[in-house]
Amino acid sequence: MSVDIKDVEPVVRRVREILMPHYGKVEFSTKSDRAYDVVTELDVKVENFLREELSKIYPDITFVGEETGGDRTVAKKWLCDPIDGTALFIRGIPFCTTMLAYIEDGKVMFSVIYDFVSDTLYHAVRGGGAFAQGQPIHVSNRTLKQGYVAWETHIQKEENLKLHLALVERTSFFKMICAGYEFALVATGKLDGRMCFDPFGKDYDFAPGSLLVEEAGGIVANVGKSDYDYTNLNFLAVNPVIYQELTQGEGAVFPRE
Repeated sequence: MSVDIKDVEPVVRRVREILMPHYGKVEFSTKSDRAYDVVTELDVKVENFLREELSKIYPDITFVGEETGGDRTVAKKWLCDPIDGTALFIRGIPFCTTMLAYIEDGKVMFSVIYDFVSDTLYHAVRGGGAFAQGQPIHVSNRTLKQGYVAWETHIQKEENLKLHLALVERTSFFKMICAGYEFALVATGKLDGRMCFDPFGKDYDFAPGSLLVEEAGGIVANVGKSDYDYTNLNFLAVNPVIYQELTQGEGAVFPRE
């Protein structure tokens, strides 16, 4: 594969120098009237930094960022969320990350989730495993009943509320408003899965974590499908035990086609 963690890690870790002096004390503006929908000058600064530095190493890979955009139609591209959990970052709550996914011919091939507050870097390589600080990580083997599962949906919609209530009867929900941090918890077995059905997030919110969970031994599949397309934002990223419970048998909440 054309991307190597030895090249990417030093660049991503430099994000900490940019962000931590402002952690919990940064000016921000709102994208909408929702408290979580905020942006800072630092989001753009980090995105521009990563775009510039990665282009020096991989000039043939297009950069697509949450704040500054890019060409999604190309075969090779980075997807970047410069500060996932910006609302938490500005409050000094330590559940925020910088995320990158390398996409080649429509598949997530490599990803990084960097917890810059604790200076912990997670990465995954398709077919090569998932790691935290270079050490292999693995998902849990808990059942739905034993588990804590992160979720993301527009719960005010009737059909989503029905799904939510069906799941509440079978498992415990957990929510941080930071997809990257939650995916890292799933991949290390601290949480047991993350479910997205009609979510708020975009491809750059989910693509990095999808590969991290998959390479940590989890199952990542679109709702109703047996495979995963990162452009389809309705998906399960859960341990194998919970995947079977959610998709098989009479009680399946997300039966496969």
